[in-house]
Amino acid sequence: MDPRLQKLAKVLVNYSAAVKPGDLVMIQGATITEPLIIELYRETLRAGGNPVVRVSTDALTEILIKEGTKEQLEYLNPLSMYEIENIDVRISLWGQENTRHLSNTDPKCHAILSASRRPFVKRFFERAATNEFRWTGSMYPTNSSAQDAGMSLGEYQDFVFTAGLLHLDDPIAAWKQIAVKQDQAVELLTGYKTLHLETANGTDLTMNLEGRKWISSCGNENFPDGEIFTCPVEDSVEGIINFSFPAIHMGHECSGVKLRFEKGKVVEASAETGQDFLISMLDQDEGARRVGEFAIGTNYAIREFTKNTLFDEKIGGTVHLAVGASLRKAGGVNDSGLHWDMVCDLRPGGRITLDDKTVYENGKFTEIQF
Repeated sequence: MDPRLQKLAKVLVNYSAAVKPGDLVMIQGATITEPLIIELYRETLRAGGNPVVRVSTDALTEILIKEGTKEQLEYLNPLSMYEIENIDVRISLWGQENTRHLSNTDPKCHAILSASRRPFVKRFFERAATNEFRWTGSMYPTNSSAQDAGMSLGEYQDFVFTAGLLHLDDPIAAWKQIAVKQDQAVELLTGYKTLHLETANGTDLTMNLEGRKWISSCGNENFPDGEIFTCPVEDSVEGIINFSFPAIHMGHECSGVKLRFEKGKVVEASAETGQDFLISMLDQDEGARRVGEFAIGTNYAIREFTKNTLFDEKIGGTVHLAVGASLRKAGGVNDSGLHWDMVCDLRPGGRITLDDKTVYENGKFTEIQF
């Protein structure tokens, strides 16, 4: 047992999810994540919670997409909705034997399956926004993810645990210190109406933030963390964004993604590879072509692209934009079965302007040092 797994379990249970005595805690992950599931189960009991475990295998989703009928793809399991309505905490583990096991499945079937989950996604974000339940998710390092990142398993384990500050004696104290800095950044960003994003690769995008909030995310939900996010007014996004890295979703990789917005909606979308999948995802429901999130990555311990969105969207010096479902905490109201984060790098040259004030340039805040 890697002792860092025990430390990760302590952080997820006691800091990220803040499990309290009596909480009903759902722990879910693939079979390969079993060592961490065991530690989370033990730590949840120690915190006084009541753990329930859901273990899955990669093969099941592949079978459903390849062999399921349209009716079966659209089926809403009432037990899944019951869980969303009644659990107090959900801890999700991400880690797969093969990160590309869905790569050759039909994009149209993916779209049907994703769109059918819209009621689950909507209710999930509603309960999270009102603090009726808490959730967190983290990465279990596997050989397949290490291969995607171009690393050995040992190198990738070091990367994952360092990104979560688990190499430190007291990672919880370290995340609390980061929270202070991110609160300062939220204060810097708050109170402006219009955001203008420009990058060296041709991005020129504007959006209205009136009535929306900036939220600091520092290890309470995604872990590792490090981002500050908001939701633009749904019909306000205008212009072009060219994403710097491949966009990864459900085992599919789309490189060279470019989106053009008019009145908040994607009116043109292209990709150098994976364009059919990109279009299928955007066409799955009415809300999929609108922006559900805009965020700034603040984890400067993450420096390189690894083809894992959990880490890539947090890279210090980048921003990410998600098409699809809004994050209700920030005031968004867009509904969709999709929430797909795509990353744009500002380190080679880029700027965020709020009204007439430059607050972020070349991958760094102008007034705050991370």
